[in-house]
Amino acid sequence: MSGVIKMAIVLDIKKRETKPHSNITEVRESGRIPAIVYGYQSENVPVSVDELDLLKLVRENGRNAVFTVNLDGKKVNVLLHDYQIDPLKNKLVHVDLLAVDMKAEVEAEVRIDLVGESTGVKEGGVLQQVLHEVTVSATPDKLPESVEVDISELGIGDSVEVSKISTSKAFEIITDGEEVIATVTAPRVEEESTTEEVAEPEAAHGTNEEPVE
Repeated sequence: MSGVIKMAIVLDIKKRETKPHSNITEVRESGRIPAIVYGYQSENVPVSVDELDLLKLVRENGRNAVFTVNLDGKKVNVLLHDYQIDPLKNKLVHVDLLAVDMKAEVEAEVRIDLVGESTGVKEGGVLQQVLHEVTVSATPDKLPESVEVDISELGIGDSVEVSKISTSKAFEIITDGEEVIATVTAPRVEEESTTEEVAEPEAAHGTNEEPVE
């Protein structure tokens, strides 16, 4: 019986100095991002990662992919746990890599994708997505990249909650089930046009009034 062997996603890292005189700017100018590895069987280890390499791997494999790094000759499985972005330059400035036990569950943020076309939207309603991510718990290899929410049955005035997300046994949703994901509201255009229609006759009536002596 043959099977497909899943290849490890290798992320290149380099240990970096954290002495007072070290210049972290030099790391960034060389095209690398300051990072830290911590978690399962790993103390806080300052490292750096190649920015383009990291972005390419995340784009190809997803935000919640498990990466393998070489730390002092030892292969360590990590997740991209957190990151910081410079809002002015829109560039990564720091990355947290969480070392994980592949047999133990971890929590991660997962994107919510709305699928289908709401009946309320077809009737002129406005779809508003108020929650874009949920927290899930699973072993690292079972973390989904996203979860889908079908909004086809949402009419005007309806909403869909986290509890409506279909899940498999592979992961559990931690976010409160009562949190609202999306709603369909009535259009406000009708109210505005009605106000304008009422205002016009009043203005016209005023021009026909006799001046008061």
